[in-house]
Amino acid sequence: MTHQDTTPESVASKAVADSTSSNTGSPAVAPAVPKASADPSQWGRVDADGTVYVSTADGERAIGSWQAGDAAEGLALYARKFDDMVTEVELLETRLGTHAGEPKHTLTSAKHLQESLAEAAVIGDLAALGARIEHLLARAEEAVEGAKHEKERARAEAIARKEALVAEAEEIAHEATHWKSAGDRLRQILDEWKKVRGVDRKTDEQLWRRFSKARDAFSRRRGSHFAELDRQRAAAKAHKQELVEEAESLTESSDWGDTANRYKQLMADWKAAGRAPKDSDEVLWQRFRAAQDRFFSRRSEAFSERDAEFAANAKLKEELLVEAEQIDPSADLKAAQAQLQRVQERWDEIGKVPRERMRELEGRLRGVADKVRDAVDAQWRRTDPEAQARVDQFRGRVEQFEAQAEKARASGDERRAKKADEQAAQWREWLHAAEQAIADR
Repeated sequence: MTHQDTTPESVASKAVADSTSSNTGSPAVAPAVPKASADPSQWGRVDADGTVYVSTADGERAIGSWQAGDAAEGLALYARKFDDMVTEVELLETRLGTHAGEPKHTLTSAKHLQESLAEAAVIGDLAALGARIEHLLARAEEAVEGAKHEKERARAEAIARKEALVAEAEEIAHEATHWKSAGDRLRQILDEWKKVRGVDRKTDEQLWRRFSKARDAFSRRRGSHFAELDRQRAAAKAHKQELVEEAESLTESSDWGDTANRYKQLMADWKAAGRAPKDSDEVLWQRFRAAQDRFFSRRSEAFSERDAEFAANAKLKEELLVEAEQIDPSADLKAAQAQLQRVQERWDEIGKVPRERMRELEGRLRGVADKVRDAVDAQWRRTDPEAQARVDQFRGRVEQFEAQAEKARASGDERRAKKADEQAAQWREWLHAAEQAIADR
């Protein structure tokens, strides 16, 4: 008859087995193993000579000898050894369920238990324990296979991660131009690389060679960039040195306009020259700016003196204009012309005035000159001999044709009289136009 152990210890063992087996995909319930120490006489005995036997499916098997005392004590000893084996199985099951340690090691331990069970000096339900170990072996093999797949998955992820890091490093090596941030990123990639585990050695070495090659390519490209930058800065330094020397040579110039324009061009050339090495760029700039400041300070002083002179000239010209505007050509044209000429000579002798006053002052003088010139023109038109001769000629022709008309009419030749009247009328129109031209001058 099969004995079913219902002690608390047995129930706990069964609960551990049930909970751990559900994590592997093997049968949901692990075979129960009765606790041998509860009643070891069910599975073994001690005969009269002290030989200890355990019951198996094939009959009894002698497992040892007990001479130390009562037979029950001997049975209890061998039963505890059986329970210890069960506990060891439960520990292996717990290890599988909690994923503690390598499943492969658990499988090896389970096989060792299975191999030792046939000769084990224990008393208990060997068939139940054998079934429990078989169940453990099935779970362990599944766990080993699962660990293998997990290892392959982790390896694939690790390879993919390192391949992504290599691809990023190669992109940086060929395209990056922000040198500092790119260099920092490559160092970060190296730190990340060291944390990625699980790549097989061959693949890892291949990826590492690509990564190292990318880092070397970036270093060479960055080195070339800064070497070219150094060359450009050296050329910029030489060019700026020339600009500084020219700027310093112009500081004492008094050709204010052309020199100021040249300084503007020098500044444009300075900006276009690019940066020189930092230690010399600032020194050159201070020299260049000092030269500029020296020239423009001198120009400012000169312009201040000039402005004061021009302001005084403007005052003199204002006084002269008061005199000029009193000229009256209608009273005495020749005297007016002579007085205007004297005013213009003194005007030129006074010199320049502030730019903002030029139009006003020149306009007033021009108004005086225009008034005198208009008077001269008017007089000339009135005394033009050619124009007056033309008027006299036209008047004579009118009188000539009027006389012809009267003579023809007196002789009764109305046709000739009419024609002479028409010709007289035409010349009269021309006479009127000539007289009006003289009057309009």
